[in-house]
Amino acid sequence: MATHHAAVDLGASNGRVIVGEVADGRITLHETHRFPNGAIPVGDRLYTDTLGLYAGVLEGLRRAVQIYPVSSVGVDSWGVDYGRLDAEGQLLSSPRHYRDERTAPQVDALRAKLDDQQVYTATGIQVAPYNSVYQLMDDRTAVQWPLVKRVLFTPDLIGYLLSGQIGTEVTIASSSQLLDASTRQWSEMVAAKAGIPLELFGPLQEPGTRRGPIRTGLIEGDPIELVAVGGHDTASAVAATPAVDEHFAYISCGTWSIVGAELDAPITSAAAHQAGYTNELGVYGKVRFNRNLTGLWLLQECQREWREAGEEADLMTLLHAAEQSPSLRSVVDAGAEVFLARGGMRERIIDQCRQTDQPIPETPGQVVRCVLDSLALSHAQTIRSIEALGGPEVRVVHIVGGGSQNELLCQLTADACQLPVVAGPVEAAALGNVLLQAHAMGDIRGDLTDMRAVVANSGGVRRYEPHGGAPQRND
Repeated sequence: MATHHAAVDLGASNGRVIVGEVADGRITLHETHRFPNGAIPVGDRLYTDTLGLYAGVLEGLRRAVQIYPVSSVGVDSWGVDYGRLDAEGQLLSSPRHYRDERTAPQVDALRAKLDDQQVYTATGIQVAPYNSVYQLMDDRTAVQWPLVKRVLFTPDLIGYLLSGQIGTEVTIASSSQLLDASTRQWSEMVAAKAGIPLELFGPLQEPGTRRGPIRTGLIEGDPIELVAVGGHDTASAVAATPAVDEHFAYISCGTWSIVGAELDAPITSAAAHQAGYTNELGVYGKVRFNRNLTGLWLLQECQREWREAGEEADLMTLLHAAEQSPSLRSVVDAGAEVFLARGGMRERIIDQCRQTDQPIPETPGQVVRCVLDSLALSHAQTIRSIEALGGPEVRVVHIVGGGSQNELLCQLTADACQLPVVAGPVEAAALGNVLLQAHAMGDIRGDLTDMRAVVANSGGVRRYEPHGGAPQRND
C-alpha cells in the first residue's frame, strides 16, 4: 500500500510543494505547486517575503490533499535566515535576507572577542558575514529587539505557522555558527561572546522528530503530522544521495555549489579552517564537511542581466554556445566573496579575468563557459582538498539538485575530477525530505544506507565517465 508525504522545499529562487509516494521500495515525486522566491529590495535593505512563501505553501498543500492522502509534511529551506516572534507568537516583521549587506561591523565586533580559529574550533563553521550569529548581533541594535521573544529559522518558522509547534532542528541551526558540531548542542561560549540569549531558540530536535499535527482546519481532510526533516535543504539533499559506495563526495548544485563529504565527526584543524571548509550537521548523527562555492548563482545573475537588457538568456542556447567556446580560456575563483552580491555579475567576472591577466570573455557563450569551467575546476580542487584534510578517499562524485541537469557542467566536473559523476536526483532536497518523513512515520525501515537504497531504486540518475586526463590550463 502506498503512503504519501508532502515536502515543502524552499530554495533561494523558488519554493515548491512536492508529494512523495512511497510504494514497493521506491519513491515517486509529484509536484503540486511551485511559486517564486527571492530577495525583495526596499530602499537599501533586502527582505524575504515569508508570508508570501507561507501562502504558497498553503496553496500547495491544499492542492496536494485534493489528490493524495497525505499523512505528513516536512519543511526544508536555505540556511541562516530566520524570523522573530513577539510574546504573543506573532511575526514581528518581514525577515531580512542573508544577502543584505548589514553585518560587516558585527563580524569585526565578534572578532574583537574571539578570533576566527576559536570560532571554528567551537562550532566547526567558517566565519561568513551572512551567518545568523552576525544577523542576530545586528538585530540587537534595532528598535524592535526588546520585543523579540523567539527566533525561528526559516523551516522552523514555516512549520510553526502551519502547526503552532516550536522547535529548532539541528541541521538548520548549525548554519547559524552558534552550534557545536561535536556535541550537536549550542555553543554557550560563542553565544555569550556574541550577546545572543539562547533561550530565544526552541528546543533542539534531530531530523526525524515528529512534532505534532498541523493546525485544525488549516487543511481539509485527515490530520497531517509535521515532521522535522533535514531543515537545511542541503542536509535533506545529501540524505537523498543514491550512494552505493561509502567513499563518495557530493555536490549539491544549484544557486550554491556545496561540495563535501559525510563524516562521523567534524574536522576543525587549522588546516581545514584555512582551506575554507565548514562542518554542518547532517542527518542521523552525520557531519557534512563541505565548502560553499558561489555556484550557478553566477550564471543565474548573468541570465537575469541579459534578460533585463533584452539580450539572449535562454539556458539551452547559452549552454550550446558555451560548449562551442574554447575550454579553459578564462577561469575565476568560484568561491570568491566578490561574487556573492546581486547585480553586475558579468562585469565582475570580466574584472576578475582582467586582474589575473586572462583573456576577457566577450560573448555570452564565453562568459558561460568561463563560469562552468571555473565551477568544474573548483569542484575538483575542493574534493582533492577534502581527501588531504582527512576525509574519505573519494571514488565517485554525486551531483544532486537542479545543477545535475546541466550536462556540460556534469561532464566538465567528471573530467576535472577524473572520477565518475552520478548526476541526480534533480529534486534531491524534496526527495530527502520525503525520505526522512517516511522513515519517521515507519513507512521506510532500516538505517541510512537502507534509506539511500530506496533512492537508488527510484531512478532519475545519469552517470558521466571522465574523458582522458585531467584538463590543464593553456596559459
